[in-house]
Amino acid sequence: MNLASIPSPSTGVIELGPIPLRGYAFCIIIGVFVAVWFGNKRWIARGGKAGTVADIAVWAVPFGLVGGRLYHVITDYQLYFSEGENWVDAFKIWEGGLGIWGAIAFGAVGAWIGCRRRGIPLPAWADALAPGIAFAQAIGRWGNWFNQELYGKPTDLPWAVEISEGANRVAGTYHPTFLYESLWCIGVALLVIWADRRFTLGHGRAFALYVAAYCAGRAWIEYMRVDEAHHILGLRLNVWTAIIVFVLAVVYIVVSAKLRPGREEIVEPDRDTTPGKDADAKDADAKDADAKKDPLSKDEPGESGKDLTAESTEAAAEKG
Repeated sequence: MNLASIPSPSTGVIELGPIPLRGYAFCIIIGVFVAVWFGNKRWIARGGKAGTVADIAVWAVPFGLVGGRLYHVITDYQLYFSEGENWVDAFKIWEGGLGIWGAIAFGAVGAWIGCRRRGIPLPAWADALAPGIAFAQAIGRWGNWFNQELYGKPTDLPWAVEISEGANRVAGTYHPTFLYESLWCIGVALLVIWADRRFTLGHGRAFALYVAAYCAGRAWIEYMRVDEAHHILGLRLNVWTAIIVFVLAVVYIVVSAKLRPGREEIVEPDRDTTPGKDADAKDADAKDADAKKDPLSKDEPGESGKDLTAESTEAAAEKG
């Protein structure tokens, strides 16, 4: 018998007057704002300009949402394309179902496009945003609490989450794996902030540290979950994904530290001057240089002036 537990919301919808807002979507939106706000502060501290993080996020966020949804639908296709299921539900992103692996991968593609348009290095931008992404994940995981999903095995611990009877779930108290991951992500963010200050991480290594640290926690948290998932050699698919991505992130940190030690000195080029102004400035400099070289532009007569004076003197002597 449980003496204490975490109650689940009776509904996953927050009523804002006449506008219904799903708790899952609300958590995602708040997480995005926190990531952009904190990333902007870190970007400015690294020498970047205010607003650049938000400008690139305009590309990264939509790509990330599409990638996250695609990963979820592909890896859990039976929820949408099996007999008796409605494939249209695959587009109902507000009901939950975003795979972080797809979100980060596709989000990186969107960020690359945005960085390329601004002429800044993607690794530097990713380093600035890394802890903000971890904070965003910590907030976003509470969307699973609103939807009563992604919980672990049954438990009578005082921090167990109460799950009510519903579709594909049995009423009871379970491990709140969403809470475990939320707290883990906060720890990951603090770790990246500390390591970045302590070791002056650059060239994508702060982001790689975030990825590795997140994967380390996701592996054991994923192992506790009881929701339906594909298994490979007895392990859930996401556990294998976490292990593989963890290894890749660690390899990147080691190799990058040897090839490109230190941190970028310039993360964002100065683009205050327009190309037209640059051309005008160059033309003005060229004219000034020509004027200095031209002897006729000076007050004192040059060689040609001396010749004219001599001819005038000779003509006057002949008349005399």
